[in-house]
Amino acid sequence: MKTTPDLHPWPEGTPPAAAMCGEEARASIMAQYGLDSLDDDGELQQIVGFAARLCDAPIALVSLVEKERQRFLAREGLSEKETPRPTSFCAHAMLQAEPLVVPDAREDTRFDDNPLVTGHPNIRFYAGAPLISGEGAPLGSLCVIDTKPRTGGLSQIQTEGLRVMAAAVMRRLRHRRETLVSAQNIAKREEQLRTLIDSLPHIAFSIDEDGKFNYLNARFTELTGAAHPKRRDEWLDLVHEEDREALAREWTEAMKEGAGLTYEFRLRMADESWRWVEVNTLSTANGEEESRRWFGTITDRDDHHRHMQSREMLASELSHRIKNIFAVVSGLIAMRARRYPDMKEFADDLNGTIRALGRAHDFVRPVEGAKGDSLNGLLKELMAPYLRNGDDRVILSDGDCAIGPRSATPLALIFHELATNSAKYGAMSVDEGQVCINFDCDGDDAEIVWREQHGPKPHPPADDGSNAGFGSRLVKMAVEGQLNGRMEHIWHDDGLEVRLNLPLATIAN
Repeated sequence: MKTTPDLHPWPEGTPPAAAMCGEEARASIMAQYGLDSLDDDGELQQIVGFAARLCDAPIALVSLVEKERQRFLAREGLSEKETPRPTSFCAHAMLQAEPLVVPDAREDTRFDDNPLVTGHPNIRFYAGAPLISGEGAPLGSLCVIDTKPRTGGLSQIQTEGLRVMAAAVMRRLRHRRETLVSAQNIAKREEQLRTLIDSLPHIAFSIDEDGKFNYLNARFTELTGAAHPKRRDEWLDLVHEEDREALAREWTEAMKEGAGLTYEFRLRMADESWRWVEVNTLSTANGEEESRRWFGTITDRDDHHRHMQSREMLASELSHRIKNIFAVVSGLIAMRARRYPDMKEFADDLNGTIRALGRAHDFVRPVEGAKGDSLNGLLKELMAPYLRNGDDRVILSDGDCAIGPRSATPLALIFHELATNSAKYGAMSVDEGQVCINFDCDGDDAEIVWREQHGPKPHPPADDGSNAGFGSRLVKMAVEGQLNGRMEHIWHDDGLEVRLNLPLATIAN
């Protein structure tokens, strides 16, 4: 019979619940107290010692009545730890609402032929306060026994004391029961958690600051076919030799700094194949005195890794082909321009734009080498044709903005057009001319200022925009249409100033 623990005290002066007096119900409740661990319990022993002194009795017991016996968890003045159930006085006392008092057992028809009365220990006087569980199940009693009859029973203070000490016994029993219930709940939750973690498709583990594994889920052996290692260094043998040294170095550094780790490497599987996996660890410590631990997972990333490798190979091939297309188009323009000399200026402009796009493409999608992702780096590539060795005609700000592949092309068009116009009509058309490009990327928008100095006086276009060239319209389209930004022209006497306001989220794509 399974019952829900009731850890509240049973109301004083109330008899046990009739439904809980059956042996099956009582046995179920008593099993929840872990009585074996309470044998000769120090706290219970203090209680029976005090009860014997309070009641001036040679014997005092905490007696729990089971189906076949009554067992004494604590005893004073008696060497036996148990007696048969049929001889139990406490089996009667536990069914009462108030303490049971038997002044002279020889004169009580319930006990006059009891072997404990007619023989050892020669019980004459008995007083027992019932021990009742929170559900109302009778468990036994706290009793005092004398070998001499007491016609007057117990005094009022002794009766009250016996009742109070019986309540103290139940508090001790409840505390033990609460401890067991808590331990069972914790064990159940831990088992559920282990089952959950073992069902994950990932390897899960925890490791202490000495490099020893505290836990590895079942997935480790299922995937690798290896026994659980004791230390981190042991399972490095499962790591591909090309990845092993770097992983060990990264992990050692993370543990030294008390930090987490994210790292991809190849792990040997049970079938001797190698698969790319990713380890992710989290460092934790619940107080200054507690040792640091790392919890982590190892996740299969092989399909994703190989897919990304394929994409990189495809992107590299496409990048190479696009670069060839730029070269072919530029060559065709040059060939055609030779047949039409009057179109040379237009052809040169168009070729310059194509080369600028090619440089932007090489910057964010390089066929070889490191990929660039900064506006400063892109501008250095674009401005390189306008620089002379050792001069400072183009000054770039120390600041910078992150850029993405999508924004690189329109940015290249904008700054190529500004540089081309400056070289033809503005500051870079004269030896003393200078261009300063400043960035401010601290807010939500990138504030970029192109400032020409020491050049000829610029001539603003007509208000109606009727003399705006193709390049100007292309720049406007790039700023407003592709980058969702704003552009402002300021006409100074010594050169043009252009202010660009571009959302950082847009240029980062």
